[in-house]
Amino acid sequence: MNRILTACCCLAGSTLLTFCTSNQGNPSSFTTDKDSVNIASTSGERCISGVYPHLTTYAHARINGQYAYGDECGIGAIVPWQGKLYMVNYAAHRPKGSEHKLYIVDEHKNMEIFPGSVGGTPAARLVHAESNQLLIGHYLIDAKGNIRTIPIKQMPGRITAIARHLSDPANMVYYYDMEGMLYEANVNTLEVKKLYHNPLPGWHGKGGYTAQGKLILANNGEAGENPKDWQVPVEGQKGPEKFGVLAEFDGQKFTVVERKQFTDVTTRHGVHAVPNDNSPLWTMGWDKNAVRLKVMESGKWSTYLLPKATYNNDPSHGWFTEWPRIREIGNNKMMMDMHGMFFDFPATFSSQNTAGIRPIASHLRYIPDFCSWNGQIVLATDESSIQGNLLTGQPQSNLWFGQKSDFKDWGPATGYGAIWLNDTIVTAQESEQYLFAGFDHRMAYIINHTDAPLAFTLQIDKKGNNNWTDVESFQLEGAGSQSYIFSKELEGEWIRLKPMTDGKASFILHYTTARFIDRNKHAKLFKGLAQIDTKDEVLTSKLFSNRYNYNLSCHTSIVKEGKILEKGAYEFQKFTFEFTPGITDSLANRALETKVHYSKKAQFNAKAANRNQLRELWSVDEASVILHTSKGNLRLPKGNAAFDGMKNARSIREVESEREIANIHGTFYELPLIHVGREPLFSMMRPVSSHNYYIDDFNSWNGLLVMSGVRKDAQPSNSIYKNQDGKAGLWFGSIDDLWKLGKPIGKGGPWKNTSVKSNALSDPYLMTGYDKKTLTLCTDKDAKVTLWISVSHYLEQKLVYKEFDLKAGKELTYTFPEGFSAHWAYLSSNKDCKATAQFLYE
Repeated sequence: MNRILTACCCLAGSTLLTFCTSNQGNPSSFTTDKDSVNIASTSGERCISGVYPHLTTYAHARINGQYAYGDECGIGAIVPWQGKLYMVNYAAHRPKGSEHKLYIVDEHKNMEIFPGSVGGTPAARLVHAESNQLLIGHYLIDAKGNIRTIPIKQMPGRITAIARHLSDPANMVYYYDMEGMLYEANVNTLEVKKLYHNPLPGWHGKGGYTAQGKLILANNGEAGENPKDWQVPVEGQKGPEKFGVLAEFDGQKFTVVERKQFTDVTTRHGVHAVPNDNSPLWTMGWDKNAVRLKVMESGKWSTYLLPKATYNNDPSHGWFTEWPRIREIGNNKMMMDMHGMFFDFPATFSSQNTAGIRPIASHLRYIPDFCSWNGQIVLATDESSIQGNLLTGQPQSNLWFGQKSDFKDWGPATGYGAIWLNDTIVTAQESEQYLFAGFDHRMAYIINHTDAPLAFTLQIDKKGNNNWTDVESFQLEGAGSQSYIFSKELEGEWIRLKPMTDGKASFILHYTTARFIDRNKHAKLFKGLAQIDTKDEVLTSKLFSNRYNYNLSCHTSIVKEGKILEKGAYEFQKFTFEFTPGITDSLANRALETKVHYSKKAQFNAKAANRNQLRELWSVDEASVILHTSKGNLRLPKGNAAFDGMKNARSIREVESEREIANIHGTFYELPLIHVGREPLFSMMRPVSSHNYYIDDFNSWNGLLVMSGVRKDAQPSNSIYKNQDGKAGLWFGSIDDLWKLGKPIGKGGPWKNTSVKSNALSDPYLMTGYDKKTLTLCTDKDAKVTLWISVSHYLEQKLVYKEFDLKAGKELTYTFPEGFSAHWAYLSSNKDCKATAQFLYE
């Protein structure tokens, strides 16, 4: 039997240290442990954009703030229990434990750190009904708040899911690990037994839940696993597109349901799992086509496809999907979070009643878990790691508190996907169904990938009751393609396709929104930031989150009309929110470099970085912004011409873990990664917002988004903090405040008085995520100009969208129809000529 560790949540022998804040906030404080080595609790009332800075979690709890190891500290699980909020944070890969902690937050936002914390990489949580205990990570917490811990040496692993036991649910539970290990443990004695070492193909275990007499397990990655421990036949389990797994376990036998990447597994009961749960079971996953939602009823599976708002989660290794969830958010309402999009998710969802899934908003925050607590939605975050990230000294993450209504001021309900994507189709064999309801504009691209004619019928389920009706039939010639904008009057829950011929086809969907954020609505939030074309003095700063303490290093400059008048160095203090002169962290000079370097290896090695390889990420010419990538130039819209001179400003950095944010010529962009430290997937970028501000640097620190470029005469506020002599200042908010800057806009294109060779494709120009679009063309000769578009990130084929017959010297303007969407635009001319092609995004 394993040794039982027992502790209570009291903080004996603690010493109270109180700090006075500026007039912008109330006092913050922390207590220490009896040895005055570690922080035992924190308190505070300062709240900025839904974030309480004193609730920031780190990879340790040392008073001096000095980081040791762990690389990451996302908050993996949060659960309300007996009036308090319990949460655990996690290291990147520590199956044998780490300095990460169990935290307990009370109703007044006072946070205690459990002194018996064992760390590791936990994200599992379950309320065990019979014993009335919360199980979270390796911890078991009773109704009085007493905490027992399963020794991590006795149950090593990155515990990702806890599920009810099939044969002895009153006393036992299953623990599922990210490497695939499956344990059972007694919730009374804490005795542990490993049942299987790695029973299933795939890697990076995620979800586990028991319902309908089965344990359902999911993983979301692939890492070349050895099949020697698999409990399923090896034959047929490997091949292209076979990443991750969804599987069943009946107590004796494992069965693979689908060889794709899956994450959360749950029912409407969620964390509060109930005995003999026979309700529909849901799980989420994805492939290159779309998000995959599956439901199991009476042992039978059904599949539903949904669009992706972003592609951050897509890599086959599965690292960048830290626990998307379906969970209750209050008032018996549920929410689904997957691929950067929140959806309303009906608790009644089943194969017989599929109505009600609706997009809410997209987001930038990296959310491992969320819940409802004390009348608010609480979002856990994986904010800042140091894996391949030279601009942060230590990992840190925090919570966000707010209401569902707040999400309406976050990102647009826009997403992309495909029912078919260069897929083989068979006559009369219906496709999987794809979400149709809830989006303002819906556009499809249809491609016939064979030389034979293609025919199929579009069908719709209007009420989500499996009553399908024909909408329209399509016929394409061999190798043909067609675009199609759905009528706004067409209503229904789901669509599917019924082939009338065999073939190979794509049916790609772009769903976009008519709702963008009005920048004027939130102008006060950004009031202290300097305009890009200001003639006044601006307080700039290069920012570094310290490694050797909890503070923020600031290499400051006072700038006027491009000239540096005075330089300084400060640390912005974690607890006082005040500037103190001098920088103590020797690594902070990293922030002074704004050029970029990407490793060709999977993991970035800072010691191997060659300064001679550093380069500018972007430049401008007469036509547009030019983004310099290893795969060639991409072109982006321009903002205010004054941005041309912002060469020393930060253009790109990690702000949320395992993805990057770029600020280029007055527009913020989100950039997916394939591996940390390597070049982002620029082709999959999406614009977030456009602005007219002098933003010199941006960073995540203490749970907050920090931006520099403050007016010297700015008045202090809940967002603007300055030192007493007015020589240093910063703006503070939260990551999804970036949407509030206003919808993406800009002007540019691949050509402007450019010498063009006949039939040569231009550089690609970004179209993703923009609203009203107009194209202006002009050539110095009579010529036919063709507009080509890229419509799927997983399809290299470019489609001809439209051809324009131009007369020499005559300007032609084309307004794209409402609802039009594409990822990238290319142009070509049938003659050598001088040409202009400029897009206006309004």
